[in-house]
Amino acid sequence: MTARHAAPVQAPIPLTVLTGFLGAGKTTLLNRLLKGPPPYPPRQAGEGNSIYSPPLAGEGRKRDLSDTAVIINEFGEVGLDHLLVEHVDDGIVLLSTGCLCCTLRGDLIDALERLLRSLDNGRAAFSRVIIETTGLADPAPVLHILMTHPYLTMRYRLDGIVTVVDAVNGPATLDAHAEAVKQVAVADRLVLTKTDLIPPPHPPPLAGEGGEGADRTSVNALRARLHALNPAAHVLDAAAGEADASRILNCGLYDPANKIPDVKRWLAVEAYGDSHHHHRHDHDRNRHDAHIRAFALTAPQAIPAGAFEMFMELVRSLYGPNLLRVKGVVKLAEHPDQPVVVHAVQHLMHPAVRLERWPDGDRSTRMVFIVRDVEPRAITELFNALFGPIAPDRPDLAAIADNPLVPFGGIDR
Repeated sequence: MTARHAAPVQAPIPLTVLTGFLGAGKTTLLNRLLKGPPPYPPRQAGEGNSIYSPPLAGEGRKRDLSDTAVIINEFGEVGLDHLLVEHVDDGIVLLSTGCLCCTLRGDLIDALERLLRSLDNGRAAFSRVIIETTGLADPAPVLHILMTHPYLTMRYRLDGIVTVVDAVNGPATLDAHAEAVKQVAVADRLVLTKTDLIPPPHPPPLAGEGGEGADRTSVNALRARLHALNPAAHVLDAAAGEADASRILNCGLYDPANKIPDVKRWLAVEAYGDSHHHHRHDHDRNRHDAHIRAFALTAPQAIPAGAFEMFMELVRSLYGPNLLRVKGVVKLAEHPDQPVVVHAVQHLMHPAVRLERWPDGDRSTRMVFIVRDVEPRAITELFNALFGPIAPDRPDLAAIADNPLVPFGGIDR
C-alpha cells in the first residue's frame, strides 16, 4: 500500500489594512512603500537629513513591498487614485464602483480568493497582502471578513491596521468626522503625514500659511490627541522617514523573525495603564474623542472556560456595536499552560487560538478594550464580578441593588 503524504500546511499570509481619511496620503505612502528606499537616500532641502531612516539595529527584514499583493478600494465608477499607484508585477487588484464598508464585501472576498488561486497555481508569487480602503470606509467590515469567512481565516491572518493621519488637516478632520476617530482608535500603527508642510513655531507663522497658522506646537498637540485615543499605537512621521516597511508591517501577534507569538508587543498593556482614569471630561462632549475609551484588564488567576465565555457573551450582547476592538491572552483553568488568544471586533470574535505554551514570563490574563460610548467601569465591574475578589466593606443591600450586570453598572430597579 502506497503511503499518502499530506500536503504541507501553508502558514497564513499576513494581511495589512491601510486606512485613513480622505486626503490623508494613503496612496502616496503606499506608492513610496512599493518603490522601496532608493540606493542613495536623498537629503531634505536645507536640513541635511535623510528622508529615509537608516536600518534598525539588527534589522533583517525586507524594507520594501516587492513581494506584496495590493488590493485598492476606491469609491466611484472609476478608481482615479489608482493612477497614482504604479503597477507592480500584476500584484495590484483594483476594486471600484463601491466602498468596502457596504456593497463591496463580496467583491473583496472574490479578490482575496482570486489572489490565492493565482498563488496556488503558480501564476503569482507574494508573501503578504495590503488592502487600501477608501477614505470614508469603516475598517471593521474588512476585519469581519478575516474573522468569519471559513476559508479565508485559514489562509490569511490580520497583521495589523495602519491609519494615515494628515498633520495639517487632521485635527479638523477628527473634530468633524467620527469615522476618522474610529480609524485612529483601532489602529496598530499611526502614520503622520505632511509634517514637513508645517513651519516651526519661531518665528510665528502668518495667518493662512502652513495649514491656517499651524505650527510644530499643533503637531505636538495632535500627537498627544492620537496617544489619548490609542495609547498603544506607535506614531510614525512619514516626512522624517519613519514610515518604512520595517516599522509599519509585522505588528501582529507573531514575530516574523522567529515565528513565535509576541504577546507583550501585540497587546502593549503597559501603554494603557490607568489612562481612562486620567481622561479629561471637561471638554465638549460633542467632540468625537470624548466617546472613545481604551483600557486594559488583567487577572493573575486561571479563569474557567465557561465563565469566560459567559463574560464575552454578555459584553458582546450589551455593547456589541461599540466594541471597536478587543484583544487578549487568557489563562483558562482547563489548560493553564496553554493560553488562548482572543480577538474581537464589535459583536464578532475571531476563532480563538490556543498557543502551545506561554511565550513570556507573564502568565496572567491580559485584555485590551477599545470602546465607544461605553464607560470602562461597566466592563471592569462585570469582569471583577465574575473573576475578581469580592469588593471589601460593601454593604449587603448595596451589593444586591447595584447589579454589575446592568448596563453601565447602574442600579437594578
